[in-house]
Amino acid sequence: MTDITDAYFSNLIGRLEELKQTLAEPMARAAAVILDAARGDKRVYVFGTGHSHMLAEEVHYRAGGLAFTVPVLVGSAMLHEGAVISSVYERTQGLVRPMLERYGMQPGDVIIIASNSGVNAAPIEAADYAREIGAKVIAITSIAYSSAIANGRRRLAEVADVVLDNGLPPGDAVVELEGMGLRVGPVSTAVGVTVINAIFAEVASELSKSGDAPVYLSANMPGAAEINQKLVKKYRSRNPHL
Repeated sequence: MTDITDAYFSNLIGRLEELKQTLAEPMARAAAVILDAARGDKRVYVFGTGHSHMLAEEVHYRAGGLAFTVPVLVGSAMLHEGAVISSVYERTQGLVRPMLERYGMQPGDVIIIASNSGVNAAPIEAADYAREIGAKVIAITSIAYSSAIANGRRRLAEVADVVLDNGLPPGDAVVELEGMGLRVGPVSTAVGVTVINAIFAEVASELSKSGDAPVYLSANMPGAAEINQKLVKKYRSRNPHL
């Protein structure tokens, strides 16, 4: 392993170890909010723009994942239809509401919003919309990043019911290239998926105590087709991506 790869691994592992402690309490609160929604037959939506949308895809129809999750996936807010325009989109006021309305979010639902910078229009409008209709908002964001760049703007952390501070530095990348003044090795995705999967695992564990944990199996596992088919049939009406 080279010095650079070792530095990246060490940095990421160290951050995850630290987050096990610093996020213990807010992760427990997030799990409680999601568990309450699940027991009420509600849905958990996951939203992010740019690279943050990968957290929504991470939990969608996922082996070992919960079937009541709903990814909010809109091409213009992601990267594959145009990375530059997606950056403009996430900063433009007024575009998120019609996007979310098609998902039929309801009171008692939960939305997890991932935004590392925490100041763009799209994630904040998503939080506002959710709270208006009576849904709970869980934010995965960097307090340090949003504090450094807010310049008077509202921050996602200020409008969420539960804040999961990923502890990442402004700019995301964590490994400095000597003599270049540049940093490489972003970690927000790796940290984000670890946090969200840990929370969902906790929720699944609690649901399993009553024998009702709607967990997908890998398609290659014995019995997966039957189990997954039943889950899709149950949840398809409120998940347009199934």
